[in-house]
Amino acid sequence: MSPSTAELQLAARRLGFESCGVAAARPLSAGEFFRDWLAAGFFGEMTWLARDPVRRTDPRQLLTSCRSVIVVFMSYHSGQTLPKPTDEMRGRIASYALGQDYHSLMLARLNHLRALLQDPSARCYVDTGPVMERAIAAAAGLGWVGKNANLIVPNFGSYGFLGVILTGRELAPTSTVQSVSCGTCTRCLSSCPTSAILAPGRIDARRCISYLTVELRGAIPLELRSGLGDWIFGCDACQMVCPWNRRAALSQEPAFYPAPGHVFPRLAEWIGLTAEEFARLFSNSPLKRAKRTGLTRNIAVALGNLGDPRGIPPLRAAIVDPSPLVRSHAAWALGRLGDSHGLHAAYRDEQDPATRHAIEQALA
Repeated sequence: MSPSTAELQLAARRLGFESCGVAAARPLSAGEFFRDWLAAGFFGEMTWLARDPVRRTDPRQLLTSCRSVIVVFMSYHSGQTLPKPTDEMRGRIASYALGQDYHSLMLARLNHLRALLQDPSARCYVDTGPVMERAIAAAAGLGWVGKNANLIVPNFGSYGFLGVILTGRELAPTSTVQSVSCGTCTRCLSSCPTSAILAPGRIDARRCISYLTVELRGAIPLELRSGLGDWIFGCDACQMVCPWNRRAALSQEPAFYPAPGHVFPRLAEWIGLTAEEFARLFSNSPLKRAKRTGLTRNIAVALGNLGDPRGIPPLRAAIVDPSPLVRSHAAWALGRLGDSHGLHAAYRDEQDPATRHAIEQALA
């Protein structure tokens, strides 16, 4: 016999999920907004988002027998508020990526929840399928989509992961009424370093630091590099200023608490990681998504933005990196630090036309 919604919610809490809700399987009201967002090209290189938008906005297109969608929220808030050390050149990592990778951890627990349904056709997704998790969570009453496009859950804020189960079981939907919202607050809009939040809920991903440091595989646009500041993977700027996160409950999952050395990492150490060292250090970390080349590119930009002359030696090493992408960003950073000697030396040996051009721009 299939469990009731209340029984599923209790089971979800026992599995470590802070919140669980159910929405009826139907086309999402956010579908039109999403299609407009796609038409504007705001998805950048994340082309998978534009594939078959109808399928993404209607759970029944993924599972024809789908009658209900179960959605869970799991906090990763570790409450890291320590001041940034000034003894060395340090970077910042988005708080969701400080601990272990959430995909496999949450999926394993979702599968335990799915087993209770006794529905062989049920499907689980944790940020890996064509599912609009935030819109479903809002429809199920877990919270609301804030002006920074993050789901905000009362008592837990926006520092959380979402997972969904599509099932053919017909479950009682949970409440869809939220009596709280962002109100007149616009702190997230004004705090975005690259002005990626164009209007409440409308994000140009091509300008978002999270996109630029994680999803973008090529060169970071010149006009946006200074806006990255010291962020080397993801960004929490719009969440750090959100009033709903001030008193958000801390995560009860130890795996999401920071790994050693990941809070304000030492940039001079990480910029020189080999492929083998990168794979070993980030084998179970979200940071592996950026790949060694992407993370090293990001670190080079951060060193340039910090403006610390101590960044010159590691950047001189990076300007002979095997990757032209890394070399070109290291050249930009050395230009910011005024190291014409290092740039001239690199220019003499550089064979890649695009990197030579980057060095010329840095010298100029």
